[in-house]
Amino acid sequence: MSAPTEQPGKFPFTRGVHATMYRGKLWTMRQYAGFGTAGETNRRYKYLLAQGQTGLSMAFDLPTQIGYDSDHPMALGEVGRVGVAISSLADMERVFGGIPLDKVSTSMTINATASILLAFYLVLAEKQRLPWSKVSGTVQNDILKEYIARGTYIFPPKPSLRLIADIVEFCAKEVPGWNTISVGGYHMREAGCTAAQEIAFTLADGITYVQTCVERGLAVDSFAPRIAFFFNCHSNFFEEVAKFRAARRLWAHIMRDRFGAKNERSMMLRFHTQTAGSSLTAQQPDNNVVRTTLEALAAVLGGTQSLHTNAKDEALALPTEESALLALRTQQIIAYESGVTAEPDPLGGSYYVESLTDKLEQQAREYLSKIDHMGGMLKAIESGYVYKEIYRAAYEHQKAVDKKEKIIVGVNEFVSGKPVKVKTQKIDPKLEPRRRKELAALRKKRNASKVDKCLATLDKAAKCSGNLVPVIIDSVRNYVTLGEICRVLRKEFGEHRASHSI
Repeated sequence: MSAPTEQPGKFPFTRGVHATMYRGKLWTMRQYAGFGTAGETNRRYKYLLAQGQTGLSMAFDLPTQIGYDSDHPMALGEVGRVGVAISSLADMERVFGGIPLDKVSTSMTINATASILLAFYLVLAEKQRLPWSKVSGTVQNDILKEYIARGTYIFPPKPSLRLIADIVEFCAKEVPGWNTISVGGYHMREAGCTAAQEIAFTLADGITYVQTCVERGLAVDSFAPRIAFFFNCHSNFFEEVAKFRAARRLWAHIMRDRFGAKNERSMMLRFHTQTAGSSLTAQQPDNNVVRTTLEALAAVLGGTQSLHTNAKDEALALPTEESALLALRTQQIIAYESGVTAEPDPLGGSYYVESLTDKLEQQAREYLSKIDHMGGMLKAIESGYVYKEIYRAAYEHQKAVDKKEKIIVGVNEFVSGKPVKVKTQKIDPKLEPRRRKELAALRKKRNASKVDKCLATLDKAAKCSGNLVPVIIDSVRNYVTLGEICRVLRKEFGEHRASHSI
């Protein structure tokens, strides 16, 4: 068990990355939001900020995530459905209309097209006459977990890792306040992995990104302080608290001992947490308020730097304004009324929590050792090992639920026969034809010769080994669309095809 003398804010950061934790500064309350049009999303952002949200978190629709404009045939039926539709700089201008980028931190849940969305944001900052040094935020930029659990990839691993390293290298020099990767375990947990697997597979992805950047020639301490993480917070309260503590300790040792980091900030595992979407139920949705509250409290006691609390209706649809507000109020009540922010690590020293922390760390180390022996995380993904491990864990969980060895209130026990009546968020069915008209007008208005020149320059750059981010930024300045940029990159890089086998 950990030595009781270990202090918050000190290596290996088991008890928190800051000495005073929430006594000095509360976590960022960053509700995940975005749907329909840029204008609708802008209104939701302004509403949540007015209600006390302290950071923005952008949800993008599927066409945006996989590199198609809203008027592409592949986008049919998906425009604005699970996030906001962003095809061009003009859309980004509308999303952030009246929101000064130097006053708010923005997290963008975007991976395959991260370089393009980052370019939209940075050019928008230019239009607000802000130097890039004044903007802060995060692009998720974590493609490995897309191959494992989520599926919004475009390109094969090699060019995808190149784009990730391009972003890291560019921001280290030009956008010092930007978190260039948010290494995500969240979606692997949603797919069914265990707490120990979430730690191990997330950190293994992180190791791959650090190694890629080091091989690019970047000094580890020049970029590692800006790597962040994104974890799930599930329903086993004490296990989740211990999970965060174990992950911090492991990462600190990995960065110091494996990569030779000297800057303590390079060793700090800073993370955003989202409560578990997979724990929400369509049955008796009011129960989800209780689930989310317990999960959010575990994230805070585990030392999160940023938090999204799911809304009670998210098993049915995107959250309404009312349910999103209740989710935000849940965080605020924990922050201001519960008293749990008075100590940096209130559960530190508890025999149960410390022993769970050690147990999860050991289990995660065993997985990391197996992955190293396979030749690293990319090899482990390509062989199907990670996918199969998650699949088996999900299968075992479902068996336990089916046998009532695990009780889900309202689902396999304490069931109500009453029909659920919940007001849900609706997406305007006329959105897609409007989007097609908007894009047609944009293409007619912009300078076609400049667009052609930008795309030709991008095509040439993609064939070489230079950093693509400046070329993408220049394209965005001239209102080249996301789909047009991805079409060029698809032509050069090809597309990834999954080949999982159970």
